[in-house]
Amino acid sequence: MKLTNNFSKSEFECSCGCEMPLEVLHQVQKVANQLQILRTETGKSITVNSAYRCFKHNKAIGGVSSSQHILGKAADIVIKGEDPKVTFDLIDLFINEGEMLQGGLGSYSNFTHYDIRKTKARW
Repeated sequence: MKLTNNFSKSEFECSCGCEMPLEVLHQVQKVANQLQILRTETGKSITVNSAYRCFKHNKAIGGVSSSQHILGKAADIVIKGEDPKVTFDLIDLFINEGEMLQGGLGSYSNFTHYDIRKTKARW
């Protein structure tokens, strides 16, 4: 199932193989729409390393119980050929310019976390 021109539902599913609840799918669609903006603006492919995580899988990998991933509101991504810090700065710029939704943004050594929690959080 295609969510946007460049993203499909399968990219956002829990890696444990469980069924994604409908209310989560609605949030995943919103995240995919935001990532499509990023994809369109950069012209570069984006790999979704992790998005929706069921509570059980999130706990198994050491995720916090309040994770936005459980709600389907987050994605850990890599833009092809870009350093995660550059991706962080780019998303932050798009948020500040009103191009993308406000939320959480984290820079890690090999990926960037983005979520649509509505409040600004940076790490």
